[in-house]
Amino acid sequence: MTACAIEPTAADEDGETRTDGAGGTACAITADGAYAARLAPAGDCLFPERWTLDGPEPYAVPLPGNQPEEPGSEVQPMGDGRVLIRRLVDGRHTFSLLYPTGPGTGELPLGAVECPDPDTRLRLLPPAPGGEKAYALAVGRRSTAVWLVAGGAFGPEHLAMIPGRCSGGVWLDRAGRMLALDREVGGRTKAIVVDLERDGEVSPLLQIAADSDDRLLAADPDSGLLLIRSDAPSPGREERLGWGVIGSTLPVRFPECLRVPDCTVTPFAIQPGQVLTPENCGVALRIDGPAGSWLGVWRPSDRQLLQLPAPEGWLAGAGLWSEDGVLQLPYATRDEPCGVLRLAVPRGAGDNGGHGGSGVGGNPGMAGEMGGTGDTRPEDPVRDGTAGAPGEAAPEPSQPSEPDPPVPVAPRPVPLREAPLKGRVAVG
Repeated sequence: MTACAIEPTAADEDGETRTDGAGGTACAITADGAYAARLAPAGDCLFPERWTLDGPEPYAVPLPGNQPEEPGSEVQPMGDGRVLIRRLVDGRHTFSLLYPTGPGTGELPLGAVECPDPDTRLRLLPPAPGGEKAYALAVGRRSTAVWLVAGGAFGPEHLAMIPGRCSGGVWLDRAGRMLALDREVGGRTKAIVVDLERDGEVSPLLQIAADSDDRLLAADPDSGLLLIRSDAPSPGREERLGWGVIGSTLPVRFPECLRVPDCTVTPFAIQPGQVLTPENCGVALRIDGPAGSWLGVWRPSDRQLLQLPAPEGWLAGAGLWSEDGVLQLPYATRDEPCGVLRLAVPRGAGDNGGHGGSGVGGNPGMAGEMGGTGDTRPEDPVRDGTAGAPGEAAPEPSQPSEPDPPVPVAPRPVPLREAPLKGRVAVG
């Protein structure tokens, strides 16, 4: 399971529809990778569509209603194959579960959430572990509400009210209890943890420097790997993509290879099953630039970013890893409206000068080409906004290598499922 945030900032929570690059809305995938859902295009209209991904071949089931869906609607797959839909109707957010019934679509209304303040924006959080429940975030002017919108006893339930404006949303455990959010207070954004089983108790998660903006983008509960966006390395100038391990005493690292000029790099999937070895986790990245969107693959142990062309019709930002290192990318084209490209990315592919192989059972022509050198620089590790551990500098190609200075022995990383999340959690 990979938990990844939907990454608008609090200031950008304006209700705009996120698109998938194939004419529909963004694709959501259950935590176990069994189902996906999106609003698929049909001419100028949109209708819900469920994908089944855990069989021999993927297939899609259309779930059209009596009329096309509005662009601002959202869908999310549940663990039992039904699809949750959020619609805005007369100022109220209504929720229903959709399911196929022979030639038609069945619909089970769950209730509605009303936001009296017109400036409040409500959206679904990423699919929760287990697939039995679904949650939403209502961002107001000075506070944020967490709602249970599916899986409760009596319709939508208000779970917590958090001071400040929150964005993001990353699940930190497999029980669906610990939710990480990025909270903006006093002009600074810091990741926090919300304990949904303790009335929304809030505790800090990230504070790399006192005056930095620190957001959590993705987390893996097996290895404890965290993907972070922060301006700590360059205060007030640019935000960098970095990584850390929850419960570790090592500093957050900001690899140079994850800086792609004039582009935004966003993680969307982490390889699961790498217990206590976060440096071996494959990380899939969406790279958005002037030329469009394409794919990046990286591991913390690598010093280079492998850049690959995205398959035609990729539902941009959607995908999942298997434990054995196969990246699966859903795509939809006119000729193949429901397809999954499977791409085997061996360890070390990002730093051996080679090329990525072609996909298995998908489009050929996925041969990757390497990105920049991506050597880590001495200033990349950051702890409390200062340069971190030695031994990370790679020599310039024209200079002879020198032995790395000794690195202090650090405690073994603690998986998220074992890490104490009450009170401040040290990252790096």
